[in-house]
Amino acid sequence: MAYQDFQAFLRDLEAHGELVRISAPVSPYLEIAEVADRVMKSPGGGKALLFEQPAGYGMPVAINTMGSRRRISMALGVGDIEDLAAEIADLAKPEIPTGWRERLRLLPKLQRLAAVPPRTVSSAPCQEVVLQGPDVDLTRLPILTCWPQDGGPFVTLPLVFTHDPATGKRNVGMYRMQVYDRHTTGMHWQLHKSGAEHHRQSRQAGRRIEIAVALGGDPACTFAAIAPLPPGIDEMLFAGFVRRKPVEMVRCKSVDLSVPAEAEMVLEGYVDPDETRPEGPFGDHTGFYTPIEDYPVFHVTTLTRRRSPVYPATIVGRPPMEDGWMGKAVERVFLPLIKLVAPDIVDMHLPVHGCFHNVALVSIRKRYPGHAFKVMNTLWGLGQLMFTKVILVFDDDVDVQNLDEALWRFANNIDPERDMQVTRGPIDVLDHASRQVGYGSKIGFDCTRKLAAEGYGRVWPEAIAMSAEVRSRIDDLWPSLGLDAGGR
Repeated sequence: MAYQDFQAFLRDLEAHGELVRISAPVSPYLEIAEVADRVMKSPGGGKALLFEQPAGYGMPVAINTMGSRRRISMALGVGDIEDLAAEIADLAKPEIPTGWRERLRLLPKLQRLAAVPPRTVSSAPCQEVVLQGPDVDLTRLPILTCWPQDGGPFVTLPLVFTHDPATGKRNVGMYRMQVYDRHTTGMHWQLHKSGAEHHRQSRQAGRRIEIAVALGGDPACTFAAIAPLPPGIDEMLFAGFVRRKPVEMVRCKSVDLSVPAEAEMVLEGYVDPDETRPEGPFGDHTGFYTPIEDYPVFHVTTLTRRRSPVYPATIVGRPPMEDGWMGKAVERVFLPLIKLVAPDIVDMHLPVHGCFHNVALVSIRKRYPGHAFKVMNTLWGLGQLMFTKVILVFDDDVDVQNLDEALWRFANNIDPERDMQVTRGPIDVLDHASRQVGYGSKIGFDCTRKLAAEGYGRVWPEAIAMSAEVRSRIDDLWPSLGLDAGGR
């Protein structure tokens, strides 16, 4: 199911009992964040919130719209995120048709891919109102100040469009934007991100970077902006694949870029590659404030919007938060692609309290000595998994989604000196514990059963488990025992 726009998504959430309207005036300065934080930390992620009258502003604010498994699944147009993962797994299967029957079976896949490239339209809802030059005033938008020590209001859910200066290919990323004044913001292009590479190339060429920032649209577009896509894959093409329908794009008014036509609003402008400004602090997804550092400055020259837009926002902070469910969707949806490179992986879990990059639990079909270490090194060489500080590798009979089971196996199955691997490499620039910004160490533990060739000369014990026959008999007997059903 493709949503026409962000407001259609909100209506669907409300129809399914997943959205709460708040008519009381609540301030975008800290108060909305406090309400949202409490809701996000309630069981199951709480409900999506629509603040209809943010204090001092005439534009509604929507937050926590993807903050549960059900809502992130709805955002991606599937019954459950595993459905999309299964579809990607099916598409990723290397199949070479050997006859007409096999070719016919491939037709639905080819038609599915052929129908998703973005297409250009001549007019768009996101350009119903056009403000330029002195009429641009970011302070009139209900942009949230999330935490007491934040350097100011931050745009937290932007789709930042740039073109690679060398190839001209489009990139869409999500980078926080601190509002400095009516028409300038920070652009938090982290060291390892595509936006930062475009900035480096533009600086070498001595040219400005044209930028467009879209807010809203089909939530599939928002998901595409955070997706760890392989280099060269267009995020809007991927969004079209997710929504099973092309993303309609419209040319910007003042820059040579195209943006989703159904966005709520668009900021157009430029970054001068030689201009930076102190940015931060910012209460980040790690649960700590990131410090003040110099980042590029985005000059907004044009603001286009719908006549009656809704401002989409999120907050990050000490987990669990809304972004934890977005991260879970990334984990499940892209696991099939990870398995193409590391086919021995059975499952992977990035626990929400590990803040995406800090901890990964992996199960494998172990086949030879040192297999777990080989998998660790493979993962550290894959895209954003290079930031993972701790990798725990288990046998395939361990449910890595079950933290209780995984920690029990981890504590019992390792001899730290023998089963530990420490390495150095790139680290998330938001990691405050690393020795330098963007560079530090990582550790992996082999939590699998040990083989004789790995220096284990004893008999590996079996885990305690009751026989299936006895469990079955007690299952039948249980209702007559007068015990709490939870005891089963």
